[in-house]
Formats: sequence, C-alpha cells, structure tokens
Amino acid sequence: MPPTRVAIIGAALDLGAGRRGVDMGPSAIRYAGLSERLERAGIEVEDRGNVQAALAETRETGTESARFLDEILETCARISTEVEAARGDGLLPLVLGGDHSIAIGTLSGLAASGPGGVLWLDAHGDLNTPETTPSGNVHGMPLAAALGLCDGFSRDGLRLPALDPQHVALVGVRSLDPGEQALVRELGIAVYTISDLDRRGMEPVINEALERVAGSFVHVSVDLDVVDPEVAPGVGDPVRGGLSYREAHLALELVAEAGVLDAFDLVEVNPIRDHENTTAGLAVELAASAFGVKIL
Repeated sequence: MPPTRVAIIGAALDLGAGRRGVDMGPSAIRYAGLSERLERAGIEVEDRGNVQAALAETRETGTESARFLDEILETCARISTEVEAARGDGLLPLVLGGDHSIAIGTLSGLAASGPGGVLWLDAHGDLNTPETTPSGNVHGMPLAAALGLCDGFSRDGLRLPALDPQHVALVGVRSLDPGEQALVRELGIAVYTISDLDRRGMEPVINEALERVAGSFVHVSVDLDVVDPEVAPGVGDPVRGGLSYREAHLALELVAEAGVLDAFDLVEVNPIRDHENTTAGLAVELAASAFGVKIL
C-alpha cells in the first residue's frame, strides 16, 4: 500500500557535487508545494526540517580523491539517525537533497535490520570509489559506499554496507565511467540504460527492477537528472537523452502500485540552473506519483 504518513527530512548539502547550488534544493522543493500536494491527497505530512550540514566556504577540501568526505559523512550520519527515528514513529522518510551523497545516510538509516535493496533512478551510476573517481566528487560514489566498497567511509552512526548488490537496480543510466563499468560486471548489478528503456519500455523494466530490489527494505532514490534536461533543467549534472515527463511519472506510478516503498530520496535539484522552479515542481509531482496520488 502507498504510504499514508510521511516525514520530510531536508539535507541541504552540496559538498559532494562539482558545482554549487543543490544545497538550495530542499527549500526549492518545499516552496514548490510538496507538503500541500501530499496533504491534498490525504497523506499526513510531518516536516522535520533540515539536518545540519557544513558549508564549503568554512571547511578545508581534504583529500582530492574524496573531497569534503568527513563533512559529508557527518551529515549522512545525522540523516541516518533521522531516517531511523521517522521509521520508528511509523512514518515513511522522504529525504530532500542536496547532492546524491545524502543517500548514504538514508540507506544507513534503513539498514537497522540488515542490508536491503534500492531502485536508483539516475543518469549516472554513482559507483565510483576514491580509487576510480575521475573527479573526486563524493556524489559520484554513494552507491559504491552503500555497498561497502569505499575504503575510509566507515563512521560511527553509519551502517555500511547497507545494500546487497543482488538487490540493486539502476534505471535510466546514460553515463558510466570505466571503473563503474568494471564494478557492474564484477558484482552483477542490474543496470537498465536508456537504450534498454527505449527497446523494452518502462513498465517491464520497472517491474523487473522492483522484483530485483525486493529485500529487507526497498528504497527508491531519484536523481532529477534521470529526466531529460529539456524537462528538468535545474539539476546538478545534466545529461541529454533522459526520461520524458510521462516516462518519469509512469516509473513512479509503478513503484506506488507495487506497494513496497520504505523510503524515498529526491536529490540534485539546483535552483541556480533552473527556470522558474520548474525542476523543483517536477520533483513534487514525482513524489506524488510515488506515493500513489492518481487522477482518479
């Protein structure tokens, strides 16, 4: 069944990204009417505010292979605590990024009963490690970190690994670095590229992916760059050829119909690059679809 009680948790963090701005994503999504949209559909919403996050201007970069790592993981530990608390209160955590590194925290909070599964909707694989990263940006590493593959990411307050690689599915991928390609092959991670979606269609791909991710928990993490930049211009790292507006909604409507959702991320909304808060508005609409809001 779709959730009836939701806890909004903001994570205004952009230290994992290569360009500034996604720290304003949670505010933009709230301003676009997230709570009101869900409440109109009969969903009880409790906004628990933002976790504390450091500013780049106040901290040293740290190692070039994983910039601002300590600060990012401190924030993720706070997210983990908030996610676990929300679930303990019977609410489904809806975590607003910020860059995609915040998913380390969401997944850690879900893993109290052991590693689970994730449906990762993203143009990128986010499977780099400090050894394979071409950029040093941690938002390209959260999935690898959640799989326990990033040395030096262990911290008090974080449960890593939080995922079983056999219960991971990436959908909408259009860009994989060489190290990520090797890791996908080595671990047998399910990756559905944009070409797979073109050939097979959204419904069979999502249904297959949801079967794949079923485990002790099911998390859905949506990077808005999975959608084509003509539809979602305000994202951290746009890549041409993404999902259409209708495809994105169908994917999340299928998630709602499956009734397996335990937590939900919306990340990488960058208001600096957006047009009239279009992408934040899309994030609100996609959340509604994921939570079972229908026309009839």
